Amino acid sequence: MAEESPAAAGGLFESLKTLAGSLVGIVHTRLELLSTDIAAERAHLTALLVLGLFALFCLGVGVVLLAILIAVTFWESHRLAALGGLTAFFLIAGAGLAWLAMHKARNKPRLFEASLAELSKDRQQLGSEP
Repeated sequence: MAEESPAAAGGLFESLKTLAGSLVGIVHTRLELLSTDIAAERAHLTALLVLGLFALFCLGVGVVLLAILIAVTFWESHRLAALGGLTAFFLIAGAGLAWLAMHKARNKPRLFEASLAELSKDRQQLGSEP
């Protein structure tokens, strides 16, 4: 019996060591996934920001040149109507784009969605239901 206790104790400690190793492995994997998600999101946002700024610059220059062209074309006959129409168009377009941007900001996908799904699976496998 004295020989069975140390063996049983060694088995318990080995089980605890294996469990701790598994938990550390799970946490390590999830942290790697989280860091990958963060890096991908940062790269995606940086690319979107740069492209968006260049697009806004080019569109802004184009819109200003178009407005000048239209105003100069109608300068002798209907300059106030041309300027009023351009002003109304740009105000309506700006309001519509502002609404679209706010709509997209409200309906964005969850950040770290894949990481949260994996952590939820881990919690369910470990038996602690939310």
